[in-house]
Order: sequence, then structure tokens, then C-alpha cells
Amino acid sequence: MRKAIRGIYLIIILLFLYLPIVALMVLSFNKSKSMFAWTGFSLRWYKEMFHDTTMLNAVWNTFSIAIVSSLIATIIGVLACVGILNFGRKGQALLLGVNNIPLLNADIVTGISLMLAFIAFGFYLNWGTVLLAHITFSIPYVILSVMPKLKNLGVQNYEAALDLGASPVTAFWKVVIPDIRPGIVSGFLLAFTMSVDDFVVTHFTRGAGINTISTLIYSQVKVGIRPTLFALSTIIFIVVMAVLLIANREDDRPPEDEFVVETPQS
Repeated sequence: MRKAIRGIYLIIILLFLYLPIVALMVLSFNKSKSMFAWTGFSLRWYKEMFHDTTMLNAVWNTFSIAIVSSLIATIIGVLACVGILNFGRKGQALLLGVNNIPLLNADIVTGISLMLAFIAFGFYLNWGTVLLAHITFSIPYVILSVMPKLKNLGVQNYEAALDLGASPVTAFWKVVIPDIRPGIVSGFLLAFTMSVDDFVVTHFTRGAGINTISTLIYSQVKVGIRPTLFALSTIIFIVVMAVLLIANREDDRPPEDEFVVETPQS
């Protein structure tokens, strides 16, 4: 009985999560604009999507900002973690507490604050201000991902590399970075996801004519969402699913056989 209940519960959760996505994918192939009636299979909206310059610009802005901001935030975040570790316990606690404030702060407060800061310093709101805003709110997520790995690493390996003649830069690049790589990758992916998903901060820091996917959807809600957005969402979902499948396939590969020296038996 318990197994049946658990199975039903799991099915309900999966339907709740994925049924809307399936419905969106089906509607992206609907010949009509209607979301309530199926009038026939068509690739019309996919063709229109690739000819819609506004949408293509929004896609370019979304992913170019996400990639660049994530890279810069990851570099700054890793260096910040190294700097924080050089403080004492009280200093580390204070800096990590300050780092956690943007994570707990409301997005609308962050967005308005950044917008006012850009205006106060004479910045013209454009692609660059959105990039700076995304770097700003992404850095705490990178620090949150990298800091535990760096703390668990300790300084023994780094100091051993220095004793063996490596320069501080070489020791950091060859010893520290490989050991904390999982945290760096996690921080980058988290920053990338937060950037692609962000709407509020982008809305307040973008200039006229600058759209990302989220702000484009918001602007179309007022006049009616076109099915081209369904087509775009379907493509994004398929790409993400393919990346996850490839990543899981790589993780499931058995480790290479280690070379074992067999000792002759007497």
C-alpha cells in the first residue's frame, strides 16, 4: 500500500513539473495561434522565430551577458575566496556575512539600487550596465560554491609546492585550482543560470531597446504572447536536456583501469 502511495505521489509531482512543458512543446507545433484548439501540425512558428530579429537579439543579449558575466564573476569570486581565507576567523565571518546579504536581499531592491548607482555615476543604461549588474549579483553565488572547497583543501599542498621550488602563481594554478575545480564549475553554472533566469535586475538596469528573453516575454504578455516564444522555449529545453544527458553519460563512465603490478607468488 505504501509503495502504491509513493508511486502515485511521484507521478503527480512529475506531472506537475513536466506537463506544462509538454503542453508548451505541443503548442509550438500548432498551426494556429490559439492555445485552446489544435488546428494541425506546422513548423510555422519555428520559421518565424528565426526571422524575428527582436527575438534573436533578445537571445543573443541573454546568453552573451550570461556567459561573460559568469566568467568574470567566477574569476573575481575565486580571487575573493583566496583573499577571505587570509583573514582571521572574525574577519572571515564578517566578510561571509556581508557576502550573504545580496543572496537574501530582494531582487527589486538590488535592481533599483544598481539603477540609481548607474544614474548617479553618469552611466547610460545599456548592455554594459546589465552586464555589470549581473556580475554584481553573481559573485556571491560563486563565493558560496568555491569557499567550502577551498577551506577543505587547506594549505598543505600549496606549501609543499612552494617548498619544491614552484612560484606562488604556479603553485596556485597547478595545485589549488585543480583541487577546487568542482566548486569553480558549480559556481560558474550557478551564476550562468541566475543570469539567464533574471528578470527584475535586468528590467531596472537595461536601456531602451535592450531586451533579454525574460524582459521580452514580459513585454509580450501585455499584448499577447506569440507562439514563437513557445518554439524558443522548446529549443532551450531540448538543448538543456541534451547537455544534462551528455554530462550524466560522462559521469557514468567507468574509471580507467589502473596499472597493477603483480608480485610473483613463491
